[in-house]
Amino acid sequence: MNTFPEAPGLRLAPSLLAADFSRLGEQVAIVEEAGAEVLHLDVMDGHFVPNISFGPPVIAALRPHTSLFFDTHLMIQEPQRYAESFVKAGCDLLTFHIEVADDPQRVVEHIRGLGASVGICINPSTPVSAIESVLGDVDLVLVMSVWPGFGGQAFMPEVLDKITELRRRVRDDQRVEIDGGIDANTVAAAVRAGADTLVAGTAIFGQNDPREAMRELRERSLEALGSNA
Repeated sequence: MNTFPEAPGLRLAPSLLAADFSRLGEQVAIVEEAGAEVLHLDVMDGHFVPNISFGPPVIAALRPHTSLFFDTHLMIQEPQRYAESFVKAGCDLLTFHIEVADDPQRVVEHIRGLGASVGICINPSTPVSAIESVLGDVDLVLVMSVWPGFGGQAFMPEVLDKITELRRRVRDDQRVEIDGGIDANTVAAAVRAGADTLVAGTAIFGQNDPREAMRELRERSLEALGSNA
């Protein structure tokens, strides 16, 4: 089981959902060689969100070909039911949605007991107060800056206040991640708000040169981080 790259520092997390699925191994190798440490895996079940993406078999097939940290976003109705399958497939961190968890503490403990790190996610309309009971018990908080389930949506700047609130409240060893509409035009605002883990799909894999796209995103992120100093 990999551990999340240590704080402090910014991390780009290329989202596999935007990659060319006919050559996943090659696509992942490109971003790993370009300096990525985290690979974001968007799992959709067709229930919690209307689309279906991929599951444990695809992740298990990819796992031997990369050392990247598998940051797995479970956009599914029953995260506790399927958590073990994803951990066995090679996922390092499982993030579940507070919106589907009647007993989030139980889900956190279950995932932790499987040996994985744990994240919790909030949708654009969900307040930070919704995760109050488990905020101190997770490794990562993911704030959606689009509605989950579809790639390529426009960034929702109104969620940035939640990022700022979380940045004030989390420990140094907890991560604040943002996902949705992150590109060269929006990444600086996310960093200035306090995000340290930046999920980008089409802004990386959807470009002609993913390496150059990552370089530009990293450069703009660091510039924004410097402006906060």
